[in-house]
Amino acid sequence: MDELDALRRMRTTLAHEESPGRLALRTDWRTGPPPRPRRAFRVPMVSMLAAAALVAVTLAVVHPAPDDDRPARPGQSGSPPVLGNALLVAAANVRKGPTAAYWHTTRVAGQIYAVGASAADHYKIEARMRYDAWTDQNGTACLTHQDLPARPWTDRDTRKWRKAGAPMKVEVRTEEGPGTLFLEAPNRAPTCRKIEDQRFFGMTPRQLAALPTEPQQLENALLNLEGDWEAYAPKVTRQPMRTLRGEKRVRALSDVAGTLLAGAPVPPAVRAAAYRMLATLPGVEAEGRTTDPLGRPGVVISLPLETTIPLGLSTAPKQLGTYRRQWIIDPGNGTLLAMRDLVATPPRGSRALPPGDDGKPRRLTAGSRPDRFHKSGEVSGYETFEVAEWTDTAPD
Repeated sequence: MDELDALRRMRTTLAHEESPGRLALRTDWRTGPPPRPRRAFRVPMVSMLAAAALVAVTLAVVHPAPDDDRPARPGQSGSPPVLGNALLVAAANVRKGPTAAYWHTTRVAGQIYAVGASAADHYKIEARMRYDAWTDQNGTACLTHQDLPARPWTDRDTRKWRKAGAPMKVEVRTEEGPGTLFLEAPNRAPTCRKIEDQRFFGMTPRQLAALPTEPQQLENALLNLEGDWEAYAPKVTRQPMRTLRGEKRVRALSDVAGTLLAGAPVPPAVRAAAYRMLATLPGVEAEGRTTDPLGRPGVVISLPLETTIPLGLSTAPKQLGTYRRQWIIDPGNGTLLAMRDLVATPPRGSRALPPGDDGKPRRLTAGSRPDRFHKSGEVSGYETFEVAEWTDTAPD
């Protein structure tokens, strides 16, 4: 999931740092000046959190993908589980968890870019950013982010990258123009940025702790939240979630539920209620077992979405294909392991965009899409939660 900003200068990793606007939308920062915005290309990305910033030069070592088919495929093993069983088992198991001084998360956001001029000779490169967050029950938080090296997406892509001379930087296409990915190791340690009044969809940790622990009551409470719940609209408009209908309401509820399950300092009973609420939402489906981008096994839960553009972020559609949003959960311990977007229909055609900073007309074209050569079912972006737990260990 808090993203979509900035090809900084013309040399960038296209890795994923949350923009000040998106992060403010998600967490509702109340104190401390946000980072100064920079002129930037904008690139769609996954999210609960979804799209990601493109950051300056990194230094890295390439780590090849573990196998040719690492991008997990829905239902690749076993028969599809009953949706209610998977989510209700997760709810029962997550409810047993403890609480502690800090809610600590480590997440990695990634986007898959096509390198090359044609479908026949291209290979895929994975751009990544790592985020760590510690939030106490009073809302004081410590946040860090770190560029990770870009790397070939699968073993097959690694072989094609080596055949191309194993370049340590590669040119990629974005909606706003050319960009560069760097496959070299970071040379600086992340620093902690402190937030005194961290919020999640406008809610403080104390308000989160007071949320209902019954699924219907939780849904009713979340429907009262005000925000910009449109994926794209002519202008930013705050409204109660209750005004939404159909897939738009499911989209907004599932986005908030994802934050309750992995991103926010929420008591186990509320987290259990979020799973049980999700099981009642129309269009939510189970699709079998798979592995997440870290190789961890889990159950696929598909969400009905109009678009994978993060909510409240764009005033114009930036996608020319169609996509499927999925969660991967571990019912055995109630963990949300990852979110990912899969291409349903590859990008095609073009669409007019609002004028840029120079006032000139612009068009979005299939040739400018990062996933222009992706096939149906291939991963276009993801977010993994390596750590999402209560701990008494304070940040360094």
